[in-house]
Amino acid sequence: QVELVESGGGLVQVGGSLRLSCVASGTTWRIGAMRWYRQAPGKQRELVAAITRNGYTNYADSAKGRFTISRDNAKNTVDLQMNSMKPEDTADYYCNAVSLLNGEDYWGQGTQVTVSS
Repeated sequence: QVELVESGGGLVQVGGSLRLSCVASGTTWRIGAMRWYRQAPGKQRELVAAITRNGYTNYADSAKGRFTISRDNAKNTVDLQMNSMKPEDTADYYCNAVSLLNGEDYWGQGTQVTVSS
């Protein structure tokens, strides 16, 4: 089993920055890709950014040029640096990890991000 715990959410002004962190524990050797998702009130959860074990990344169009995902395999962490933030970035952000063995998804409890204008 893999447990994920996010931190770093909070209130930020438009144009500001925030860094989210997620630490994995448990059977971390089975983790492949790691991702950040977000879910705004009344909307579906959406993928924000993803990173493979080898460091390949991809981003939602809304995140390109503003957000950076990174991971430290030795520390079992994945971070999301968010810059030039907009009100539409307001959401609950969730860390996700995918099992290399069977594709099972693991989820954190989420951290709230609010961007004030």
